[in-house]
Amino acid sequence: MNDELSPEDELRLNVLFNTDLKAVRIDESTMTLWALTPKGEASVPLKPIERSDRYLKKVRELLSGHVLGSPGGYPVHLTRWTRQSQAGLSEQHLAQLLLIAEEEAVVAVVHSPALTDELARYAWWCMPTIENARLMLMRDVVCRSSMGRTLAEYLVEHLAFLHEDDLGILDTVAAMLYSGVLTEDERLAVWKRGTSRNAYYVPFLELQPDHLPAPRAARHNHAEVPQLAGNAYGTMLDHALSAQGQTFLATVATVLERPEVQEVVNHTLNALANWCAPLRALDAAHRATARAALLAAAPGFETDCTALDALAAVDAESVRPIFLKTTAIGSLMRRKIQPVVDPLVEAIAVLRRQP
Repeated sequence: MNDELSPEDELRLNVLFNTDLKAVRIDESTMTLWALTPKGEASVPLKPIERSDRYLKKVRELLSGHVLGSPGGYPVHLTRWTRQSQAGLSEQHLAQLLLIAEEEAVVAVVHSPALTDELARYAWWCMPTIENARLMLMRDVVCRSSMGRTLAEYLVEHLAFLHEDDLGILDTVAAMLYSGVLTEDERLAVWKRGTSRNAYYVPFLELQPDHLPAPRAARHNHAEVPQLAGNAYGTMLDHALSAQGQTFLATVATVLERPEVQEVVNHTLNALANWCAPLRALDAAHRATARAALLAAAPGFETDCTALDALAAVDAESVRPIFLKTTAIGSLMRRKIQPVVDPLVEAIAVLRRQP
């Protein structure tokens, strides 16, 4: 077996090494090496002299030897290490990882807390995938740059490829909302996808519970809630009966009535728990005092206070004993969590009642 590259390829690659390389990738389907330079893209058509996979391994070994001083190629131990222990990687080291045409090395760069806007651009050129886009959107330095907009647009366009991947939907929509770069039209378009897959709603409930798209009308007696300073029940009732509160509650009920996977249930219950934070922060004695004060001022809200108590009593830990015993999804999972979910849906119905 020939251990060398073809003379033509070796010459072209050595010429390439004398340029200011920013990133390198290999298109295995066309056997072409692509390089990003300050002047734009450059391509090197590879001419294998043996089986393609073996030849590409030698090309990558040559790249690694030139860039990292590691002629054996990308170190195997880094494949496992760079995703978890990137804190010690310098910007210079990250830049080097983008020059060896290894996808795992690109992922290491994307995971790194030392990622910069410039490196994000080069990493994206190397490997434009949904996973890399959402990982980079979780970096403030990327969100603040025009690169954040580029990544968000890509994710909006590629949401359809997630199909029924609820975990992918949760992560992707969360990254887009966290970035803060979506337009209102884009936010609404993502939100509307929840009508066909309710997992789309969940990141909104978690990250933007008081700024949900397409708000519903406030409850008819919202204005009758007493304004009692520092009263948790008054705060929660005012919140729950408002337009955003009614939208939040209706959406929680929609998700809990038909979740498909356990993660959707967990995330939704935790979002509800965070929303109920004013009540959950009180011990039993202070809660009783606050409730009594509210009802003294407005006795007609007693059933609503009871409904709020039911909502504030639940979080993801409430279904943990069930999920520890089963990996069920879909309809079977929904039957198993009914004892937890049904009282919540009923409590939400009380808070959303209209005359």
